[in-house]
Amino acid sequence: MLLILAAITVLSLWPLATLPNVPGTDKTHHFIAYAALMFPVALRQPRRWGWIGVALLAYSGGIELVQPYVNRYGEWLDLAANGGGLVCGWLLAMVLNCFDSRDGSAQDR
Repeated sequence: MLLILAAITVLSLWPLATLPNVPGTDKTHHFIAYAALMFPVALRQPRRWGWIGVALLAYSGGIELVQPYVNRYGEWLDLAANGGGLVCGWLLAMVLNCFDSRDGSAQDR
């Protein structure tokens, strides 16, 4: 998770030589990156995974606030895509955890 978080941070704050002509063309990238970030956390099901998700959303909001200072666009829709990715990563992990047979409960369903 920390490696993914570091990659997201570097890629989100790396200064661009020029801004893209049309802002908002990267929502899919945001969604996938944050889904990949939340998935391993939710898969392991730590006791405080909900708080971890809230912290990751707040962190992504902080990145969006800093981006205009490094020649990037900071957009509210990026934050929404990040949040959607976090939820999707969590949902995917919950589905996989339902079918996990390590504890024998999946065989009872």
